Amino acid sequence: MRLPFLRALLAACCLPLAGCIYSDFRAPLSKEFRDTRVATKSGQATTRSVAWLVAWGDAGLQQAAVNGNLAHIVYADRAFMNVLFGLYMSNTTIVYGN
Repeated sequence: MRLPFLRALLAACCLPLAGCIYSDFRAPLSKEFRDTRVATKSGQATTRSVAWLVAWGDAGLQQAAVNGNLAHIVYADRAFMNVLFGLYMSNTTIVYGN
């Protein structure tokens, strides 16, 4: 009787920690995809941070377009990665265009 209760209590305590050890998430920056054309090229720009103290990089749309040698941006995505409660984080902008 006591063991199932302890397991349920442990699971309830660990549930808020889901995604804190490692998470990798990718989301579109656009909400309307009806008339989206197929892009032929892509470019990426990334910002990283370590130990909540040091950050470097440029994850802007313009920098991603420059890195991919794009003249026109058709659509863009954003990718986030988090390790150990934010001890290491990266934020990447991916643009598609031609």
